[in-house]
Amino acid sequence: ILFMYLNMNIYMEWSLFFFNGMNINFYLIMDFYSIIFSSFVLYISSSVFMFSNIYMKSDKFNLRFVFLLMLFILSMLMLIFSGNLISILLGWDGLGLVSFLLVMFYMNKSSLSGSLLTVIINRIGDISLILSIVMLMNFGQFSLMFMLTDIKWILIMSLIFLSAMTKSAQMPFSAWLPAAMAAPTPVSSLVHSSTLVTAGVYLMIRYNEMFMFYELNNYLLWISLITMFMSGLSANFEFDLKKIIALSTLSQLSVMFFSLSMGLWKLAYFHLLTHALFKALMFLCAGSVMNGYYGNQDVRFKGSSINNSIFIALCMNTSLLALSGMPFLSGFYSKDMILEKFFSMDMNLFIMLILVISTSLTVCYSFRLMMYV
Repeated sequence: ILFMYLNMNIYMEWSLFFFNGMNINFYLIMDFYSIIFSSFVLYISSSVFMFSNIYMKSDKFNLRFVFLLMLFILSMLMLIFSGNLISILLGWDGLGLVSFLLVMFYMNKSSLSGSLLTVIINRIGDISLILSIVMLMNFGQFSLMFMLTDIKWILIMSLIFLSAMTKSAQMPFSAWLPAAMAAPTPVSSLVHSSTLVTAGVYLMIRYNEMFMFYELNNYLLWISLITMFMSGLSANFEFDLKKIIALSTLSQLSVMFFSLSMGLWKLAYFHLLTHALFKALMFLCAGSVMNGYYGNQDVRFKGSSINNSIFIALCMNTSLLALSGMPFLSGFYSKDMILEKFFSMDMNLFIMLILVISTSLTVCYSFRLMMYV
């Protein structure tokens, strides 16, 4: 709150070493946006750790799971507070490596195939981020705090754009997100709310002005719309509980990117925070429901969970209503505000039609899941 009212930004820089005429520095940025987001990450992480004490209690490798989860959170915090691409890459690659280990935690065939798909698609984004760092070596520094109208900068921003697309599973890199559901449910709760998939959105928010300057937002608009529609449609025909919630995450990430494409980065950031809370709640409730049904993930075998636990059913339905954007819930104040801003703009009717259909599909699969769970 102090950072917001005083409009205060703290930049910390450490010189690591001098190489080939370049200072390799480590930057940390402490401002309102990084501190609020990190507090949300830590708040959700504490809830996930409390839940995993019960969920992973009988697991043989419980201690390994806790250490991997801690590494995962540290990598995300590194990414949040990073000020240049070198330090961002440390957190970025840390997230990729630890997510690979967490997805293959159960060491069976589906876990291995899911983890390999996750790491291979994420490698595309990692390579593009490394290439952008290599290109920045021509300028003798790795900070993107200034802009140049040069063809090299357009290429650098395009590479960062590609890495954000892969990390946040936008089309055509969406396949890894449902496959990553092979991980334990506490991991899914953390991954889909405030860590791995939101890293791409956070990177785009950080460098939003540059994306708008080089007019990459036009491509982002269509990519986010296609992803939103495809994920909403797929979720309506899915019966795996975790995959339905994973596809809902994909849909909401597309809403954030859609907001960014219109230059509404503050609304995208607000939706990022509200989505983190209700999505973490949704996954924790799904984990509790699955635990009650001996790990079965098929929603057709669930019956009504209200007979087993009224509290879990109430929390699950509240999170689903927030996802739908019901009035006076968190999703209403962020998601509906993005839609309202869009409708007040002079936009294409075809784009408006796809957006309305995609939003309606979100409501459809939310109520469908309520009926089953």
